[in-house]
Amino acid sequence: MKLCRLRKGDAIIPCAVVNDIHYNLSSEFGDIDADFFQSGSVRKSADLDVTSLPVVEDHNGFAPCITKPSKILCIGLNYHEHAKEAGMDIPEEPVLFFKAPSSLSGANDPIPFPEGATMLDWEVELAFVIGKTTKRATMENAMEAVAGYMVLNDVSERSWQLMRGGQWAKGKSHDGFTPIGPYLVLAESVDNPNAFDLELKVNGKTMQSGSSADFIFDLASVIVHISEFMTLEPGDIVTTGTPAGVGFGMDPKTFLKPGDVVETSIKGLGTQTQTVKAES
Repeated sequence: MKLCRLRKGDAIIPCAVVNDIHYNLSSEFGDIDADFFQSGSVRKSADLDVTSLPVVEDHNGFAPCITKPSKILCIGLNYHEHAKEAGMDIPEEPVLFFKAPSSLSGANDPIPFPEGATMLDWEVELAFVIGKTTKRATMENAMEAVAGYMVLNDVSERSWQLMRGGQWAKGKSHDGFTPIGPYLVLAESVDNPNAFDLELKVNGKTMQSGSSADFIFDLASVIVHISEFMTLEPGDIVTTGTPAGVGFGMDPKTFLKPGDVVETSIKGLGTQTQTVKAES
């Protein structure tokens, strides 16, 4: 099953998606947020006969497929080919950084081109959401923490990330720099999350094409590592790195500009389409 959140007027409607039909979950659950995962509503939604619920036919597009995570945790340099294009050594343990939760946006929302931006870049990533409180996971039980999977574009302003005297979060956390969704695909529907095909196009040209089979650290290893240092809480988002093909790694370096169209997809999880828009 897939879950999503749809905009309709001033409201946001949580939905289950079956055969491309959106069923309104509002009568059953408040929203797809930390409380939804903490309360076990993922299991309840999977067991529910959603086809008996009202259908949402008209809407104003996708909101972020989950809302109000306590944190967005990111793994850097987690594909062998991406580390190679970046000219960096294979890390001995996962590289961890944060994005601000306020950077979340819907799958097809515009990517903002902020004032002062000069190196706006793209990164297609496989992300997952934590379904239960997790501390010091083991390789044997780590995947029990995962509630579902989604597409994430780790939009990055490289000059802010690398040249502004701080951690990577500066270049990663602007409003609108983390489009997610459109769907959250429940974990039980995914056979092998370490073998997803990822692709990103800019103006119709393929820039990234890879597989999570190229992970340096698989998903269980990532969960074990992060949960050694902090508690993973229901609703937290973890994003797992990007394959080769980012603009910063090209020769010459290539970056987004207003009017560019970015299409970000993971087979089985969905596709995002965003237009870069100068921030007014």
